[in-house]
Amino acid sequence: MTGAAGAVHRFGETALLVDLPGLAAVRSLHRALATDAPAGVVDVVPAARTVLVRCAAPADVAGARAWVEGALLRAPSDDGPAPAGAVVEIPVHYDGPDLEDVARWAGVSVEEVVARHSGREYEAAFGGFAPGFTYLAGVDPLIAAPRLATPRTRVPAGSVALAGELTAVYPGESPGGWRLLGRTDARMFDVERDPPALVAPGARVRFVPSRVGASALAARADVVRGGDGRGTATPGATTGEDLAGRRSGEGPEGRRAGAGAGTKPAVEVLATGPLVLVEDEGRPGLAAIGVGPSGAADRASHALANRLVGNPATAATLEVALGGLALRFRRRAVVALAGAAVPATVDGVPVGMNAPVPVPTGGVLRLGLAARGLRTYVAVRGGVTPDAVLGSRSRDTLAGIGPAPLLPGDELTVGAPMAGRWPVLGVAPVRHVPGELRPGERAGAVLEVLPGPRADWFLPGAWQALRALRTVSADSDRVAIRLDGQAVPRRSGELPSEGLVRGAVQVPPDGRPVVFLADRPVTGGYPVIGVLRADDVDRAAQLRPGDRVVLRAARPS
Repeated sequence: MTGAAGAVHRFGETALLVDLPGLAAVRSLHRALATDAPAGVVDVVPAARTVLVRCAAPADVAGARAWVEGALLRAPSDDGPAPAGAVVEIPVHYDGPDLEDVARWAGVSVEEVVARHSGREYEAAFGGFAPGFTYLAGVDPLIAAPRLATPRTRVPAGSVALAGELTAVYPGESPGGWRLLGRTDARMFDVERDPPALVAPGARVRFVPSRVGASALAARADVVRGGDGRGTATPGATTGEDLAGRRSGEGPEGRRAGAGAGTKPAVEVLATGPLVLVEDEGRPGLAAIGVGPSGAADRASHALANRLVGNPATAATLEVALGGLALRFRRRAVVALAGAAVPATVDGVPVGMNAPVPVPTGGVLRLGLAARGLRTYVAVRGGVTPDAVLGSRSRDTLAGIGPAPLLPGDELTVGAPMAGRWPVLGVAPVRHVPGELRPGERAGAVLEVLPGPRADWFLPGAWQALRALRTVSADSDRVAIRLDGQAVPRRSGELPSEGLVRGAVQVPPDGRPVVFLADRPVTGGYPVIGVLRADDVDRAAQLRPGDRVVLRAARPS
């Protein structure tokens, strides 16, 4: 581990962000945490110059901080060579649209660019951006061209690209600003594979030129590789060719949220309104390969609905945006509604919120439209049980992982209820109704913000500007809410990508704050001025476009 000390910052209520001098130190701390993480650590996110350590609860943070600070003090003066990881060979058709531009930038031929890119071994340094997108360190400095001045709106899946000292493969279609050298048919991420990422941090990677139709280029690649010119894998290496195109149908990333394997459907979906998702507590522990935790956007309302029907906290509920859901039950059930208040009926008889509600065999539950708030949670005793993907039944709308949004005609299975008594009918006390203003809030919802790790990126007056009255913009979703209003002054420049937490308030160059929610990306490249308290993240998840918001510095606990 690098001898230079790192700086440890508190990052919200349950995380730490460790600043480090470079990739070698990042890799070293990440390896140490992967080998012997302290109790309570649920996710570790290595990035270009930081490591994010996320804990299960606020009480776990002190122990994690002591462990990290001790690890930094114990670091030897020389990091030494990285331990030998698995070797992954990725076949590449070097025919990318930026290949000639990189050659001109480097002052060499296209053949030389291909030879230098494919003629060395890379180390997988960290993940992020998208599931299976792994940043590979070790680009030849001669061809280390910077990223594009104007990013592309569409980069095809399988594009092999570089940006400065890093190279990578885009696992799926997305926007991107890296320079495209070629393409591969290797499937970089597959939820049916174990592990799902073809390249995980710590692995070693070689790019192997495939036939490109140019005899001179093929010959040059053959000389560099010392092989037969066909991209033959080194004996014992893992290759991507047999992992391409494994599934011709709809994959588990987006399979219908219907019956789980080997179970009998218990609920029929009659109507869905704008959007209905299956959500649970999420899938922590996979951030290093670019998979975020996801889970219910309003965790408190999800937990309350489960509690009211006697479910464990891990059970999946239905997250209903704005109402409009209708379900027919094929056997008797107990349900509960929590979150945004909606008018609801069972077989035409009105039923209330925040209370267990019996539904007879053949009964139909209908939800009207929410007047305030955004998301209503429907729990069914036993929990809805579509097949889990990577250990969770949650739909991650950013990554496209998990059961697809419900559609009319879908059928749902329900698990066995917990042993014990049925819940006693009654109404749970709810201190604040989601979507409504609280006492003393006149202009808009007041959300408390804890200081973030990047105070040095903000100019004088930033916190005063942050607390200006703002409006939730129309381009808000489960990934983040975007807030219009007075710009928050910040430095110009580019921050190396680093890990993000739920509730992080990021400020892009235009100064409009972005508050990240459940389906946030694993990493981000804009400075974070602060982090919402956990309860206020739930409240933020209930805001709809047009709602007014004030972000206020949190008062000491």
